[in-house]
Amino acid sequence: MNPIPFVKPSIGPAEKEAVLCALEMGAIGGNGRLTQQVRDRMKSLFGVRHVILTTSCSDALELAMMVLNVGPGDEVIMPSFTFVSTANAVVRQGGVPVFVDIEPDTWNIDPAQIEPAITDRTRGIIPVHYAGQGCRMDEINEIARRHGLWVVEDAAQGVGASYGDKPLGTWGTIGCYSFHVTKNITCGEGGALLTDDDDLGYRAEIIAEKGTNRSAFLRGQVDKYTWVDIGSSFILSDLLVALLSVQLDRMEEITALRVAIWERFQRELQDLEDAELIVRMRVRPPARINGHIFAFRTVNPEWRDPMLRELRRRGIEATFHYVPLHSAPYARGRFPNGRELPVTDLISRSLIRLPIFPDMTEAEQTYIVENVHDIFKGLA
Repeated sequence: MNPIPFVKPSIGPAEKEAVLCALEMGAIGGNGRLTQQVRDRMKSLFGVRHVILTTSCSDALELAMMVLNVGPGDEVIMPSFTFVSTANAVVRQGGVPVFVDIEPDTWNIDPAQIEPAITDRTRGIIPVHYAGQGCRMDEINEIARRHGLWVVEDAAQGVGASYGDKPLGTWGTIGCYSFHVTKNITCGEGGALLTDDDDLGYRAEIIAEKGTNRSAFLRGQVDKYTWVDIGSSFILSDLLVALLSVQLDRMEEITALRVAIWERFQRELQDLEDAELIVRMRVRPPARINGHIFAFRTVNPEWRDPMLRELRRRGIEATFHYVPLHSAPYARGRFPNGRELPVTDLISRSLIRLPIFPDMTEAEQTYIVENVHDIFKGLA
């Protein structure tokens, strides 16, 4: 068996042809015809009024914080169990990330932990849809409504997943997607900001175009463009948009392949949970996953690292996940909130993520399942 990588994007002839066509057309700058086509496609696909394509989900989150006027001292509630970009977007504006705990079964932000963390300085909430499973958005939105807060969904892992009848990224005030090479739908590097709010959508467009009304100029709405707001350079190249366009065409196919593998792993590792060796992530309806991550935690956290070493020795590139942000060197002392986050600490010490990608063969899937079982025989 050849080594099994942790991630392997599904790139085929259609993606290659699209990139070559873009090159031949000279479509390598940003906000060109291809971008307009894909933005319109995404508006229809995800049912939103505004889509801004960005160079990453990190940029989409930073753009969201700029659009919402987060400023010095403003507090934003988020899970500690997330990638650093979630917090950086707030910190870059002078805001304060307030870390709360996650649920022990879904590994998403625990709505019960949000309200006790609200103060008179709280401006908003950033739920993170871990592994492509939707947070309890109905409860989170109700908390936000009661306290006059905005909600920005970190849906970096959530493209192609939904909560109830709505795609992830469309429940909050703003949603942010990632099209990084590690994500289900990819263009190598890329992201998107989604919103139904016209004022926020138009302002996001301006800020993303360096603070100018260039997009309105390109639509023929003004006779020249100029500096009208704060801004930065967040626009994605049309060359990458060409690749993204084909990936969006294949979203249902890629999602179905990943979910099938996720379900097989979930099913065939159940006996290890029955034996009280692992705990698998639970999918809580009405969330519908996209198979982005398959992970479990070892009941004994001390088993995690030896297991990872042995999986890698056998050619299976399994890995752990986040170091909780509240315990990271940059956060300690800067953003103390005095809360214990026991679930976050436990998950981070015991989580194992297995390789999962749409083109994984049956033989590779079998090899992974068999070796996870075999390794546990020597650990437990």
